[in-house]
Amino acid sequence: MKIKILIPVYNDWQSLNKLLENINNIVGKNENQFSIVIVNDASSEDIIKSDINFDNLSSIKIINMGENRGHARCNAAGLKYVYENEEFDYVIPMDGDGEDRPEEILELVDNLKYNPDKPIVGERTKRSEGIFFRICYLIHKLITHTFTGENIKYGNYTCLPKLVVEKLINEKATWSSFSGSLAKVVKDRAAISSERGKRYFGPSKMSFKNLIIHSLSIISVFKIRVIIRSIIFILFYFFFIHQKISFITLVPIYLIILMNISTFIISKRENVSEMNNSLENIRNVDIIK
Repeated sequence: MKIKILIPVYNDWQSLNKLLENINNIVGKNENQFSIVIVNDASSEDIIKSDINFDNLSSIKIINMGENRGHARCNAAGLKYVYENEEFDYVIPMDGDGEDRPEEILELVDNLKYNPDKPIVGERTKRSEGIFFRICYLIHKLITHTFTGENIKYGNYTCLPKLVVEKLINEKATWSSFSGSLAKVVKDRAAISSERGKRYFGPSKMSFKNLIIHSLSIISVFKIRVIIRSIIFILFYFFFIHQKISFITLVPIYLIILMNISTFIISKRENVSEMNNSLENIRNVDIIK
């Protein structure tokens, strides 16, 4: 099988080189053909190329984007590029900082024996971040499940059959949220247990603000469902508090209204035109191997 590993990168070249070295070592004894497509999201720092000879990887390309458009859009453009320009059977999108552990690549691929036509997702069973972030992440999952009905325990780290890639690049939500879009277009998914790794170098780029945007981006994919569930909640809530209405008792209502407004605003990022024209942002392609 021909497997493309898709890695969006912004400046973190030191981590990327370590990741490529680890991938090269891990896939060495596997019979499948692995190659790398790196999407450089208009990094402000110069590319640091490794002097390692990646014998176990059939090719390595860097797609250099002209404008920085963020991780989700960088990943979406990468999927579109691979689908339209590469020969492949499966794509494995993953982060380039080490948090998606390369040791799990072969487990994703092995699962294809039993689920060749399904996307294989890495369901996160253990995280490496601090206690505050983990609490915030649990709240994010709870809110997402409550208002969308979707139990999304995975991120970008997946193994996607070609047909699923085609569905994703034709779904406007992919431009804003990969995991939300995948949950929308494919209901029947297989999974492996995935342990969140530690960054190779430097602090995490996932701030509290970015986590909120990430959460709202997923929720916005199901905005009609969110509105319906919000209305039902508000009606039931009013039934129980109508005799004790005050500013304090109305706080949950204010928060739900704020969430719906924010979700509506975030949903505007789902731009079909930008998705279709995303490859026009490519400045050039570097062939590393």
